[in-house]
Amino acid sequence: MRLFTIAAALVGIGAAAAVLHARETRYPLAPTAERLLYLRSPKAADRLVLDFDALAADIYWIRSIQSYGRDLKDRTLADRFALVDPLINLTTSLDPHFLIAYRFGAVFLAFEPPFGPGRSDLAIKLLEKGLTKNPTTWQLAYDIGFVHYFHTGDFAAAASWFERAAAMPQAPTWIGPLAATTKAQGGNREEARRMLRAMRDAPEEYIRRAAARTLEQLEALDAIDELTGFVEAFNRTFGHYPSSWQEMIRNRALAGIPADQYSTPFIYNPTTHRVSLSPASPLSPLPPTLQPR
Repeated sequence: MRLFTIAAALVGIGAAAAVLHARETRYPLAPTAERLLYLRSPKAADRLVLDFDALAADIYWIRSIQSYGRDLKDRTLADRFALVDPLINLTTSLDPHFLIAYRFGAVFLAFEPPFGPGRSDLAIKLLEKGLTKNPTTWQLAYDIGFVHYFHTGDFAAAASWFERAAAMPQAPTWIGPLAATTKAQGGNREEARRMLRAMRDAPEEYIRRAAARTLEQLEALDAIDELTGFVEAFNRTFGHYPSSWQEMIRNRALAGIPADQYSTPFIYNPTTHRVSLSPASPLSPLPPTLQPR
């Protein structure tokens, strides 16, 4: 009887979805500036969905992704990404073993503006919640270490979480050495590269993409350090700091206007004599733990 009820519910949901899709395709509603989440209590949600917790969790997870994607595109909103955390909290409360929701949700929350709310605290809280419900899942402990390493800059905490992940069942062998080097040399770029190269072999696509992007950011930081050296060398040679890249080019201190991997010129501030990544660069903004030396 229960299987029949579930099947009937799924058929009904499918039919309703088809009707809604047809309506929105042929008679689209005007976009609304108001984004509401009427149900925020996980306990209330659990009572309302009866035995369909997993199905409701899937629906709320889809809403989480849609909310994040919508806010990512619209940078004019005053409360961008405000619904992401409560939606993911509902998702993981309805299905405490929804690992993708914990891991992707933490990524959404930890991303710095304009790509996310920059709430590493909420990301860690979400992952700790997941670890409470899934205490042998090494990926969740590893992700907490990752958030600390690249977002909070607390390398001691990162090392501690990497150690915890390494001790869990089926954890890959490379996490153990990573914990040791993080503890000894937190913030070292070469160790960060080693970690990121290992992450490029991760089965999750979002981890591979995050690793590739951060490796590119590290290359940009190396270029900034090199350009800063050229600026200082110009000052030693000519007795003053350059007023622009063009002055350095005229004096053959540079061959051309320097740019990052995406051909976006680096910024030189003649007042502070600092070189930085352009806000227009696809690699901007840099995480707080990745900054020029």
